[in-house]
Amino acid sequence: METKELIYREIEVFPETYLEEILDFIHFLKGKASKEIMGTAILSESVLSKDWLSPEEDEAWKNL
Repeated sequence: METKELIYREIEVFPETYLEEILDFIHFLKGKASKEIMGTAILSESVLSKDWLSPEEDEAWKNL
């Protein structure tokens, strides 16, 4: 059985007040995941800028 299906089955037995808390937690997790992705992108930028900020790269993209 897939994890999503197990989650759906578990959620079905909770009263509405708990479902609101579960939804809040889901929103928290989505925000956390977004921050982690953004953090990785920011960390990658300094490494990639060594290649991006070069005369060779400027020459390759000058016609765009």
